[in-house]
Formats: sequence, C-alpha cells, structure tokens
Amino acid sequence: MDSLGAMFGGFSNSSSNTLYIESAAGISEGGRTGLTAVFVGLFFISAILLSPVASVIPAEATAPGLILVGLMMMTIVQDIPWTTYEDAIPAFVNLLLMPFTYSITNGIGAGFIAYTLLKVASGRVRDLHPLLLLAATAFVVYFCFPVG
Repeated sequence: MDSLGAMFGGFSNSSSNTLYIESAAGISEGGRTGLTAVFVGLFFISAILLSPVASVIPAEATAPGLILVGLMMMTIVQDIPWTTYEDAIPAFVNLLLMPFTYSITNGIGAGFIAYTLLKVASGRVRDLHPLLLLAATAFVVYFCFPVG
C-alpha cells in the first residue's frame, strides 16, 4: 500500500518520504490494518474543512509549537556516528541544506552526492549499492540542469 501511495504521491508532486514516515508512525502506535489509514484520511479531509479557522491563528502563536517539534526531531541526531566522517559529513550536509534551501529534496540530494563522493574518495566503492549510485547520479543531473 505504501508503494502505491508513493507512486500516486509522485504524480501529485508530494513527498514519498512523508508517506513512509506517516505510515511508520501509524504502525508504531499500533495501527496495523488499513483501517488506520482510512481514519487518517477522514481526519485530513476534516482538516481541509477546518483550515479557514486555522488561518486566523497568527504565526507568532504557532512558533513555540514548531520549535518544540523541531527540538523533538533533533533528538535522533545523537544516533549519527559523528566520529565516522563518511557518515557524519553527509548527515551534516542534509541537516544544513534542508532548512537553508527550504527543500527536503535538495538536502537529501546533496547528502546522497556527498556520501557517494566520500565512499569513492576513500576507496570503498564496493560499499555503494548500484541504486545509490543511480540516485546520486540523478541528483547530480537534477542540480546541474534545474527545471524552471
């Protein structure tokens, strides 16, 4: 089901990573059937109807909540092997470029490229999966020939 959602998400220009994280979050909370997704879909539809009400809340009121969410998201950073530069540098590139470019895609793409280049430079090409090489190459093309 996730793969179908990712495919249709690509057609609608939405992030497939978001789909995976949402699904993983639902499973970790005990939702193992498709009924969880149905309820989430219904809640999203009701959120669309309530969005005009949410628009009256000023950005200053939502900032503290976003700061706390960002803080909670940063707790995972402790699991990055910071002493292994081949892993730490691409992770740092991701962390740095996502907010500064306002694009998850740019951050992930730069991380893929940095990881691949570091593995090649350290002579560990065998550690690279062919699909990772393909993705890194696609991101190089994406950055060299921007659309629009």
